Formats: sequence, structure tokens, C-alpha cells
Amino acid sequence: MKTLLALLVIGCMCASAPAAETKLKVLLLDGQNNHDWKSTTPMIRAALEKTGRFEVTVLTMQGELGQTKLADYATIVSNYTDFGVKACPTKWLEELTQYVRDGGGFVATHAATSGMDHFPEFARLVGMGWRDGDRLYVDDAGNTARQTKGTGPATWHGKMFEWVVTMQADKHPICAALPREWKHATDELWESPRGPAENVQIVATAVGQQTKQNEPVMWTVAYGKGRVFVTLLGHDANSMKCVGFAATLARAAEWTATGTVTLPAPPQFPTKQTASVVETK
Repeated sequence: MKTLLALLVIGCMCASAPAAETKLKVLLLDGQNNHDWKSTTPMIRAALEKTGRFEVTVLTMQGELGQTKLADYATIVSNYTDFGVKACPTKWLEELTQYVRDGGGFVATHAATSGMDHFPEFARLVGMGWRDGDRLYVDDAGNTARQTKGTGPATWHGKMFEWVVTMQADKHPICAALPREWKHATDELWESPRGPAENVQIVATAVGQQTKQNEPVMWTVAYGKGRVFVTLLGHDANSMKCVGFAATLARAAEWTATGTVTLPAPPQFPTKQTASVVETK
């Protein structure tokens, strides 16, 4: 009888104990880029894994996806582009867009927003990048404004510098608990990203050096049943040491995978006056 009671008590304790949160499986794509993907992929991986929320698998693309099943992953983070390098296979772009359309998540970092021009559906997936098309920006009243293809400035960037990020989507889960304005570490600031710009919500902006307007640097795209997040931050490994880059990337990965964000803002998050950079190991 004592043994039976002991087993019942242990059973109740196990039933009431909270189950360990399952890590979200992330597929991180690299293999070619007109930027130094060999140094930036480890930074992206570390930014995700240090949160304890993700299990990251790196797929260094050499042609087709091979035996990789995209459906096995909660979200895909891309550090891959064919912009200025060898054209990527149309087959895997078809698989990627179908995966997101069916409800998968996708995060594109910096140059991974661009290229794939032989497959126009990719431009719809990411909304905007270094390409032709419509331009979106946020006007002084806080409204999203549009310039159609062929009007307004082309995509451009100047020298790298520190710049202030303004979180524009206060109610979006990625923005919650983050300062509205914070200084990003030395990086490229793309101005006038362009594309189909369909179903885009601008998440964050920075003031362009030339345009003097609020240029989108982070945005989301509603694509089929899936969730897409784009960040133009992260030209190189040094810019990825920014705490703001790492935090927004991780929060975006969680949001694209689940539709919610549970990750807290790190205590060393940058302020409007001061950038915050840590060594990511």
C-alpha cells in the first residue's frame, strides 16, 4: 500500500510539473552571397542559439536542397543570395515559396533579400530589396507612403556609420518591450529598397542620408499562410555584434515560427544615444 501511495504521489508531481519548452527547429541557409557569409553565418547562429529557444541546422547550399525537408523546420533563416553570383536553382525557390505559402516561416537578412531575379515570386516573398519596383517609406505623420516604379530615388547606400533605428509597429510582437528608438552599430543603411511591396508592414525605419526620410530597415510580409520577416541590418560580422541586431533577429525568428514572441529584451539593449555591441561566441 505504501508503495502504491508513493507511486501515486510521484505521478501527481510529474503531471503538475511544467513540460520543458521544445526548441524551435531553424534551418539556416548559406553557401553563396555577395557578402562574406562564412563570417556572418556563425554570428546569426549564435544570436539564435544563445537564447536557448532554437535548435539551428546550417544548410550550406551547393545547388539543390538535396534530402532536406523544409517542412521539418519551424522557420527558415536565409543568409543566401544569388545576387552577383551563380543563379540559384529554380526548383528550390519553388519549394521555399510553397513552404512559406503553406504556413512556414521565413527570415531574410540583409543581402538575402535580393537577387533571385529569374524567379519573380521570390520578390513577392520578401516584399522589397535591392531591385526595381515600388518604394515604401514612412512619412512625418507616421503613415506608410508609396512611390511607384520609376518614380523617386533608386536603392542606394553610402558609407557605413552608426544610425538610430525607430520601431514603427508598436503593437507588433517583435517590437513589444523594445525601446522605440535605439542606436545600431556601424552598418550599411540601405535607402529606397524596392520591389512588389505587397502585404508589407514596416516594422522599423532609419533616416536616410540622402532622402532624409524614414527608410524601412525591417518589415514583415504576409505570404499565403506564412509569416515573413526582413531585416536590412547585418552587412558584416561586426555589425551583427550589435545587441539590437541579435535581439530583433531572434524575436523575428520566433514570431515567424509561432506568431508570438516570448523572448525578453536583453538588459544590455542599446539606447537612442549609445550602441551596444557584444562579442558573440
